[in-house]
Amino acid sequence: MNAPSSTYGLSREARNLHWLLANLVEEVPGVRSVVVVSTDGLMLLSSDTRHHAAAASADPSTQDGPKGSSADLATIVSGLGSLTLGAAKLMDAGGVKQTMVAMDEGSLFVMSISDGSLLGVHATPDCDMTVVAYHMALFVGRAGHVLTPELRNELRRSLEHAQ
Repeated sequence: MNAPSSTYGLSREARNLHWLLANLVEEVPGVRSVVVVSTDGLMLLSSDTRHHAAAASADPSTQDGPKGSSADLATIVSGLGSLTLGAAKLMDAGGVKQTMVAMDEGSLFVMSISDGSLLGVHATPDCDMTVVAYHMALFVGRAGHVLTPELRNELRRSLEHAQ
């Protein structure tokens, strides 16, 4: 699989993360969209750059996922991550590894990445949750050690230029 054209000019590590994210969506049945959110709630990666264009569109038929926007998914993931982290602290239960929300029309998975960032996946209601969680864990294992402050800054800048 080739890296998306939006990765032109990015470092090898950034291109690899984009490829891993795109691969997660393409290879795992039921996955609709994926985002990586930094500890401060900013989106670092999005699986589908067309979501940026759909977010600006007033036509709901062009939208897929939460309001069609990766930014909306990133906001939800950040908020849910913060809520579960607060709950874990309140319950003196240690760190949060994964959060899963099953809804009538979809599922939401949030998994911690080693640097405090979060991986969020929006999936169909009939997805195999164990398969999604397994592939998320693979992504976290491969991506967690490369998400340096420099790479996070590069990813943020690349998203700003794409919008």
